[in-house]
Amino acid sequence: MKTKEPTIINQGLEDEMEVWGYRPCVWKMILVGVGTVCSGGLLLLLLYWLPEWGVKGTCTHTSLRDAHTLLLRTTDEFSQWFRAKVHVMLAPGKEPFDSLDLMSTAQLPNGAGDYGISAVHDEHHGKYRQPVQILYFTHHSTKYYWNDMIQNFEFYIGLEDVKVSCASIHSDHSSGLSKTLQDYRRLFFGENEIAVRVPSLFKLLIKEVLNPFYIFQLFSVILWSAEDYYYYATAIVFMSVISIATSLYTIQKQYVMLHDMVATHSVVRVSVCRGNKEIEQAMSTDLVPGDVIIIPANGMVMPCDAVLIHGTCIVNESMLTGESVPVTKTSLPSSGEDAAWTYSTEEHKRHTLFCGTHVIQTRFYAGELVEAVVVRTGFSTEKGQLVRSILHPKPTDFKLYRDAYLFLLCLVGVAGIGFIYTIVLSIMNKVPAKTIIIESLDIITITVPPALPAAMTAGIVYAQRRLKRVGIFCISPQRINMCGQLNLVCFDKTGTLTEDGLDLWGVQRVEDGSFSPPEADAAEDSLVNSAFVACMATCHSLTKIEGELSGDPLDLKMFSATGWILEEPTEEETTLHNPIMPTVVRPPKQSIPEANQNNPLTQNMELNQLPSCEIGIVRQFPFSSTLQRMSVVVRRLGEKHMDAYLKGAPEVVASLCKQHTVPQSFTETLETYTKQGFRVIALAHRQLESKLSWHKVQSLSRDLLETNMEFLGLIIMQNKIKEETAGVLRELRQANIRTLMVTGDNMLTAISVARDCGMIRAHERVIIAEAAPPKDFHPASITWHYTENPVQTKDNQSVEINLEDGVYARQEQSYHFAVTGRAFAVITEHFPQLLQKLALRATVFARMAPDQKTQLVEVLQSIDYTVGMCGDGANDCGALKRAHCGISLSELEASVASPFTSSTANISCVPNLIREGRAALITSFCVFKFMALYSIIQYLSVTLLYSILSNLGDFQFLFIDIAIILIIAFTMSLNPAWKELVWRRPPSSLISGPLLFSVLTQIITCLLFQVLAFLLVRQQSWYETWTPQSDACNASRSGLSHGLNVTSPHDHKNIKNYENTTLFYVSSFQYLAVAIIFSKGKPFRQPSYRNWPFMLSCIALYTFLLFIMLYPVRAIDNFLEIVCVPHDWRITLVIIVIVNAAVSFILEEANQHWASSFLSWLFCRTNKPPRVLYMHLALELQDNTDWPPRPSTVTYASDPQSRLSAPL
Repeated sequence: MKTKEPTIINQGLEDEMEVWGYRPCVWKMILVGVGTVCSGGLLLLLLYWLPEWGVKGTCTHTSLRDAHTLLLRTTDEFSQWFRAKVHVMLAPGKEPFDSLDLMSTAQLPNGAGDYGISAVHDEHHGKYRQPVQILYFTHHSTKYYWNDMIQNFEFYIGLEDVKVSCASIHSDHSSGLSKTLQDYRRLFFGENEIAVRVPSLFKLLIKEVLNPFYIFQLFSVILWSAEDYYYYATAIVFMSVISIATSLYTIQKQYVMLHDMVATHSVVRVSVCRGNKEIEQAMSTDLVPGDVIIIPANGMVMPCDAVLIHGTCIVNESMLTGESVPVTKTSLPSSGEDAAWTYSTEEHKRHTLFCGTHVIQTRFYAGELVEAVVVRTGFSTEKGQLVRSILHPKPTDFKLYRDAYLFLLCLVGVAGIGFIYTIVLSIMNKVPAKTIIIESLDIITITVPPALPAAMTAGIVYAQRRLKRVGIFCISPQRINMCGQLNLVCFDKTGTLTEDGLDLWGVQRVEDGSFSPPEADAAEDSLVNSAFVACMATCHSLTKIEGELSGDPLDLKMFSATGWILEEPTEEETTLHNPIMPTVVRPPKQSIPEANQNNPLTQNMELNQLPSCEIGIVRQFPFSSTLQRMSVVVRRLGEKHMDAYLKGAPEVVASLCKQHTVPQSFTETLETYTKQGFRVIALAHRQLESKLSWHKVQSLSRDLLETNMEFLGLIIMQNKIKEETAGVLRELRQANIRTLMVTGDNMLTAISVARDCGMIRAHERVIIAEAAPPKDFHPASITWHYTENPVQTKDNQSVEINLEDGVYARQEQSYHFAVTGRAFAVITEHFPQLLQKLALRATVFARMAPDQKTQLVEVLQSIDYTVGMCGDGANDCGALKRAHCGISLSELEASVASPFTSSTANISCVPNLIREGRAALITSFCVFKFMALYSIIQYLSVTLLYSILSNLGDFQFLFIDIAIILIIAFTMSLNPAWKELVWRRPPSSLISGPLLFSVLTQIITCLLFQVLAFLLVRQQSWYETWTPQSDACNASRSGLSHGLNVTSPHDHKNIKNYENTTLFYVSSFQYLAVAIIFSKGKPFRQPSYRNWPFMLSCIALYTFLLFIMLYPVRAIDNFLEIVCVPHDWRITLVIIVIVNAAVSFILEEANQHWASSFLSWLFCRTNKPPRVLYMHLALELQDNTDWPPRPSTVTYASDPQSRLSAPL
């Protein structure tokens, strides 16, 4: 039957899913029950592992409205399946924000958890409107409710669902909710808690034991027990128990840590405003969107996301961003253009207090409370979404793991051949049915190695430990292997490539419409009363916390350069002023002109008659990365009017000033500073009307205020490059790893820093792509500006394009694109066909907003780059999470935003991480190849022995699996990373020609030498069918003890024979030989001889095996069920083992040097096209004469071919 088209839920979001509806089918359930009984429960396990089959096997398709069970599938590349049960809830309304006028006198039941039919009691029916049934299901901690209008399930976020404007939050939502309405909304939003339930050990145990790997092990143990292989079965059970116990301990520890992290301050008592202006104490778990809470003066840890409607808060957001600098949050605008905007937590971050962040202190005016409206609760909050992404992470998409499963499937195929071979051979030899079943199934347990997952994990665990030693902490160990494949790294600039703190280089004031000469000191007495210094002293978001000035490092530098003092008066003190001034700045006493200080008249003057040096900050519009500016409204003590001061990006500030106040040399002066790598900030001032009262200022629109300003001048800050930066970038370039700069800073400053640190070399040209959106019937356009080169070079210079194999070169001057955030937005929307071409050669991205950084990472990933992102964790959270490897340079030991966190605050951690990633990746390949060969070698031995109705003994299996395989697999992973990054990268795929060729040649070699030994032993003159009375040792050499095995009982399983002994010796040496051959050292790992545990293990095992082979010890021989063979044959075996090792080594060396070219020649693929998209693009652009665009040309969006116009 054709499956009906699915419905999409969460359309356009990251967790978009397809959904199908199903209802139970009795006859299908009966069939499944019968199948489960017949298969001994195997069918039930299969349906548990495959939810899709589980639902389709027991239910029939139906509409979503009538469904009892839902089948969900993610629409991303992973296509994960989930099943969910539909529940029913009775409620008085259909949606959480419905008006409940009829219910005003009724008391809603305060249900919790799963609201079922009992949610509305019969005795209430008279008071309620008729209750309605609402269908819902829960998936990944989110509740989805059925909506009849759209005929689909939807989830509720919070107050943003009703598209409320900032003004209506003040007018309609500022009074609070009644208890009845709060209880009603809680039916939909649930309790306000981020509930991380720590599963019981029993639940975790069941889930762990039902893993296919452990089920396979259980099957193996039952099989071995049936064969009386008790020792080996016991060893496997012992290993599995340790593995399960370790896994359970680790999982529960992670749950407990996450629970503790979330539970800290998550349930607190809060003051809630009710609709009738009452304030009552309530538990934070009772909060719902729309509630109004009061933020206490001494601060609190926020239990929800809430928007400030009165007052100001100083907040530490390090839990979310990794940035410990306190942030000032102001109240939401209530009038003007800003107030008409629809509220969103993303757009109005500066007014929103996020769940889990710490409100350090509040600022309020006499008699007013600091109030906030709850907008999101529980898992809908910013913290909730973060916790949910940790609880339900996306699978790591890495080719190695997909290839590993394919490889295991190949091994299963090989096991199938052995299975059939064993059955046919046993039937031909008239072996009993029980023996046939056991031995044929035994082949499967031999071919799929039980220790593979543990061995593969070991390398990553060791790498994680080594990273911790160099100060890099990892919360996603699977990503370490991904770091080995990085071929592009994006760097934030400030705090990452450059020093976090800025030094004030100087100021350049404007006088009479032109720039004065630069001045080094802004704290001169002559400047105390100037508007320029007043702007420096007031236009910031600094605050005092426990007597210490705290805030943005740039603001701190700027304020300290003035030498002024900041005071935050208490509520009592502020009432002396009229209007009320919460924060006051004033120059130090010695800066007030001496004449005024010594004059006895001025000493007795009233406060308002003193010289007006003291300034009160009346209102603050905090810095916005979108607007690239901040402003304040201030009042000098004694003045009748207020002033507005503005600071921000020079281009932005100049555009908001009266044109005649901006010097004509503004652009040239700015370019001069930015080209030298200085960070430039512009200041502006405006005198406000004297009739403007304090209350009017509080409701004044930002847009109305920040216009018609007077340009004051420039502050020039020096942002020094960290001393490690240039060396690290040079090392990455030499390792064929491309580097980009993604910053929120000025374009020319960014280009200058890129040149200074070697990201753009002296001879390379920079092309700035300036894009303009469509306007007045003109289409969107890109203008291409070529910057001047500091060093002139020949035009025909040959430059290599940074490609994987480096063979593509271009007879043209090397170039880099530089793009601003504004241009990036225009190009993304109007020039999608150019986006990937730009991404291929763009090196500097300036003025980028946080979400644009994330978009850039996605664009780079779309052209098949493996992307790393290194930032200071402040505004890079999205990009750090989206990149294949995000590295946060945060002081916190572990940042929840990033997989990797470095305690060293410079980029030297990046090469360390890539080196360890490469070592871990190569280790994974080595271990996988070794484990595959181990299973095949053992498979060959057993298959050959089956042909004479023999097998390996219990203790032989035990010795091979425990003494050889486990020790070698765990020690071969200990090779540290190679000390330098090399130009080529390790392979990313197990299913690659050279790698498969390597495994195949080793399998053939091992097969040939095992068959050779097996056939040769049967040709020996002393050979006979072994019995306890056989005396082959004595037949050819009298020196050995007579009748070594005479006392042994009769061997029912035919373990003791010459073929078994021969193959046991040969195969044991083969395991060691392939381990040493596959344990690669340079260029990604230290050589194996530096890995002393591995070398000691190999030497010890070689010594032991050679000793028992050449000088047999009766006790050991009896334990391993080895029979005595003549000394000449032992010497022959030594020769076979040496030749085998030599051939294997030569073949592996040949494979390493010539396999790739040989396979290309063999399959006629010498000119094969590159597999990755960025190399395809580079090849295309080589032949494109119109790329890069010529200087000063314009590309228009209206042209489908993006044809370039004539030069401007």
